[in-house]
Amino acid sequence: MSNNPLLPANIDALAAYSSAKSEKLTGTTWLNANESPYVKSVNISIEDLNRYPDPQPATVINSYATYAQLTPEHVLMTRGADEGIELLVRTYCQPGQDSVALFLPTYGMYKVTADTHNVAINGLSQALLLEGSVDEIITAVGSSKLVFICNPNNPTGSLTSLDKIKAIATALTDKALVIVDEAYIEFCPEQSASSLINEFANLVVLRTLSKAFALAGLRTGFTLAQASVLVPIRKVIAPYPVSTVVASIAASALSPDAITSMRRQVTILNALKVKLKQWLAASPAVLHVLSGEGNFVTLKLADKNSFHVALEQGLVMRAFTLYGENDWLRISIGNEQELEQVKIWLDGLSQSTTQKEQEVS
Repeated sequence: MSNNPLLPANIDALAAYSSAKSEKLTGTTWLNANESPYVKSVNISIEDLNRYPDPQPATVINSYATYAQLTPEHVLMTRGADEGIELLVRTYCQPGQDSVALFLPTYGMYKVTADTHNVAINGLSQALLLEGSVDEIITAVGSSKLVFICNPNNPTGSLTSLDKIKAIATALTDKALVIVDEAYIEFCPEQSASSLINEFANLVVLRTLSKAFALAGLRTGFTLAQASVLVPIRKVIAPYPVSTVVASIAASALSPDAITSMRRQVTILNALKVKLKQWLAASPAVLHVLSGEGNFVTLKLADKNSFHVALEQGLVMRAFTLYGENDWLRISIGNEQELEQVKIWLDGLSQSTTQKEQEVS
């Protein structure tokens, strides 16, 4: 219990989000945070840092609207998609009264944000989302005010069809906001729900420049929705959420040439992902590989100690507890040299397994 009388009574029950970087691991090959392996070279010259920035920089907003095939009134720029999550909960949920629906396992910030704002969690399953009927999903969602669908889902990579998202949004019209988190959508752009925004006033799409755009360090995201959804959010967002420097870099990243380069890099990463999945499928050290989208692959290890073997080799990946089992691992798609380190690790595990089998026999 906290001894600080100024803190609220529930502060001890809160758990901070455990990010990949918060684990304080050491290594030489980093494949744990779903970052892009491509390094951005940025040249900026800004002479007006003595002035406050444009709260919603028009150049960036217009460029992203064009990229997402929407209009500028549909776009709100935020400090990462995480701020978009926080703004939605803070704007649309009444503390101590409302709930948000999550399909677990999924991205941890939905729960952390709701807990922080004293908003209840309606914990549903990915199996329900993917395999259940729309009627079953709507019944389970109940009176939840926000419904978060991470698509592709992190950490499983599973994909909810646009037809199902459309049906859910239709059934929840005037009842709840359906929030589709598309942090990884550039790796399967044809599955984006942004095309449904003009049709549904209760649909919100979250985007980021952290993944395919290779700008995780910039902390830039976008909340896409009809103006009626964004107007209340604009009342509670910080007065100057986007710095002049961030706006300048984001504008460069959204130029036509930069978008073409990003898509070329995505093609390369998707091809490398196919190769990695083949290696994993052939390895006796891996029991199961989840088939999904995104710039990562999630798998179940035959022996959870294999993760520590990787760390000893300087290979840092993300260990997970999924479905009540702590032998899951998520591998980000790096460049060829980085994935070769994964191959070396897998080959070493295979040799160790073979030796043990021979000793037993």
